Amino acid sequence: MKTSDFYFDLPQELIAQTPLERRDTSRLLALDKVTGETRHLHFYNLPELLRAGDCLVVNNSRVLPARLIGMRAGGGACEVLLLIDRGNKIWECLVRPGKKLRSGAKISFGQGELTGEVIGEVEGGNRLIRFDYQGIFLETLERLGKMPLPPYIKEELEDRERYQTVYSKVNGSAAAPTAGLHFTQELLEQIQSMGVKVCYVTLHVGLGTFRPVKAEELSRHKMHEEYCVIPQETADVVNRTKRDGGRVICVGTTSCRTIESWAGEDGALRAAAGWTDIFIYPGYRFKVLDGLITNFHLPESTLIMLVSALAGRENVLGAYRQAVERQYRFFSFGDAMFII
Repeated sequence: MKTSDFYFDLPQELIAQTPLERRDTSRLLALDKVTGETRHLHFYNLPELLRAGDCLVVNNSRVLPARLIGMRAGGGACEVLLLIDRGNKIWECLVRPGKKLRSGAKISFGQGELTGEVIGEVEGGNRLIRFDYQGIFLETLERLGKMPLPPYIKEELEDRERYQTVYSKVNGSAAAPTAGLHFTQELLEQIQSMGVKVCYVTLHVGLGTFRPVKAEELSRHKMHEEYCVIPQETADVVNRTKRDGGRVICVGTTSCRTIESWAGEDGALRAAAGWTDIFIYPGYRFKVLDGLITNFHLPESTLIMLVSALAGRENVLGAYRQAVERQYRFFSFGDAMFII
């Protein structure tokens, strides 16, 4: 298949710039992955689509305030975006301006509360920066850092918690697992009271999520790596759900990629921790997942390819056409789909 097979026309005004006042009032397009039939609901209607014995798999990764504005030692502003913690105070980072931040360059943030030195470059142009600070790094980030919003969101976020899920717990992401942004604590409690299990995985979302697919043939595209963890408790719940005839429903493509990375061909999920670069596109056979809650994605992105692997390209593009016609909100702060 070709990347261009996943193009659709999206008016710019449908790209949501701010979150809704209440998370679960977003719209919800329910798509039957077999027939392609659709229903138009709101996210607070989600319990109507679930049943006792199902389980939801959610990603509890928490977004770091990883965007830092600093000054170069030689003068001039610069921007550093933390991507991956490489240990020993060294982070892999995206930097601007790249030409001014070569090995040996030194940077100061705040009033010198945090400093950094570029100690190397890695494939793709990212930099390795060794930071120096007093105290706890996360507390320093909370004071100096900004939320790393996607490039298509032009407005600053007033409440940074709106770019976190209500169940976020493990710091490490450079972007939010946005399908989970629709849940409120009350909605989660309502779902659990129905007999639906909620279990947790961790996948630290990298900026590769937003990188375009440059290869025309999908088979030539190389996915970025992301670190993920599946606790034993989650593996047990998922395996029990499958055994008892329930449905495993992932909240977000990150949760989907996590469990599909560590499932056996027999569908059994195991506890694991490690890096995944799984690329899911049409032709892929899902081993664990039965349904998916997800947002509306960029044209020609790996995310719309994953969704199409589950529900079929024609069904997905047909649902997207309906969403455009009905003026659904798209991308990170946009509306949701439930594919089952």
